[in-house]
Amino acid sequence: MFSGSLVALITPMQADGSLDLKAFTDFVEWQVAEGTQGLIPVGTTGESPTLSHEEHHLVVEHCIAAARGRVPVMAGTGSNSTAEAIDLTRHAKQAGADAALVVTPYYNKPTQEGLYRHYMAIADAVDLPVFIYNIPGRSVIDMTVETMARLAKHPNIVGVKDATAKLERPVHTRLACGADFIQLSGEDHTVLPYLAAGGHGCISVTANIAPRLCRAMHDAWAAGRLKEAIAIQDRLTPVHDALFSETSPGPVKFAASLLGRGTDACRLPLAPIGEATGARVRAAMQGAGLLN
Repeated sequence: MFSGSLVALITPMQADGSLDLKAFTDFVEWQVAEGTQGLIPVGTTGESPTLSHEEHHLVVEHCIAAARGRVPVMAGTGSNSTAEAIDLTRHAKQAGADAALVVTPYYNKPTQEGLYRHYMAIADAVDLPVFIYNIPGRSVIDMTVETMARLAKHPNIVGVKDATAKLERPVHTRLACGADFIQLSGEDHTVLPYLAAGGHGCISVTANIAPRLCRAMHDAWAAGRLKEAIAIQDRLTPVHDALFSETSPGPVKFAASLLGRGTDACRLPLAPIGEATGARVRAAMQGAGLLN
């Protein structure tokens, strides 16, 4: 169900920081029209750490309603509290999400055994496909392949969003967890090498502003048109660089605002991006043909 070009959705906000659900619904509609193959609301890019539970629920519900079954929805439901993650996953199930994306618990720094028990508790509590979100850069901890292999035995734990940027990881994960374990890159710069190593797709930040190009790259790869896929990769790399030149999602929300897709507002503690970063984002978008 989840493969190819997927997007880690931004959460559009008004200038005062309140949710702009109309802009969000329009944004989802545009993503589907542009060819995005899966939607991931309220992940890190969606500023989930600063959303209230009510807002979190609203964004998930609006995403599912806007998608209208045309593409699958993987709701972000992670937390550093296992009980809270279970509650968010239960809501995603009730709302009609197709899967849950559960980040490794940040700040607590659990052991590998703690990670195992955390995910098992969620998978046992809610009958919904669960994707492990392994992002050491944000959560400090790195789930080992051995722990992931233990978790992959649970029928509800079906895949991983791998943001380690370690290109040996998908090979080891496939060998340990099996070819049916769905491996999605969470790192835009390494999409093609990740696919070559056995990955199934990418949950992308850049797809927020370049959904058609990201889809075209995946289609070219799947069809064996390697030169075309590499050409698109090269075209998008300066955009990837710009979007991560400051803490995400600040740059990508600014980029989306240049396309008329909501404001550039983020919630504190994320500050507005610097002038130099804004200029870099604009130039990269123009260079890639995303902005006139």
